[in-house]
Amino acid sequence: MQHEDHVNLLKKAIQKTGGTWADFGSGDGAFTLALSDLVGAKAQIYSIDKDKKRLENQEDKFKHKFPNTDITFILMDFTKELKLPLLDGILMANSLHYVKDQLNFFSFLKTYLKPNGKIIIIEYNIDKSNPWVPYPLSFESFKLLAKKAGFKDTKLCSRVDSSYWNEMYCATTNI
Repeated sequence: MQHEDHVNLLKKAIQKTGGTWADFGSGDGAFTLALSDLVGAKAQIYSIDKDKKRLENQEDKFKHKFPNTDITFILMDFTKELKLPLLDGILMANSLHYVKDQLNFFSFLKTYLKPNGKIIIIEYNIDKSNPWVPYPLSFESFKLLAKKAGFKDTKLCSRVDSSYWNEMYCATTNI
């Protein structure tokens, strides 16, 4: 996927520019860059990953593509308690499927969000685990998880074919 593909997958999930956002498990930053493109230069972004090299690569990409972005790179496991301001939104692109206890984790995520804050996830639309996606959740499973964790207005925003596992989807849910 190219940058434009990442933007298109996220586009329907982000309704306005600005705000304070975090990308949990940001990896190489492909979706962090797309998030930045959509929320604009007035937004504040926290990019969180436990891989130092990947965060350094991201920082280089931001310096070239979006040099005016207000972004903070945090080297840490996103499942641990983080010191963040209250967030308008959390992006989790291909990272939730690494969390074993998703229900407790989702309940924990609420503590980071402002009233009406949202979570955006991008995941493979599968429920069968494999070595690369140990705790998958299809969109239907995500809807159930969000409801059990006390979120509301869970919506499917977009889908895209995947060369790995049929398709990926982008969905949102709000507190």
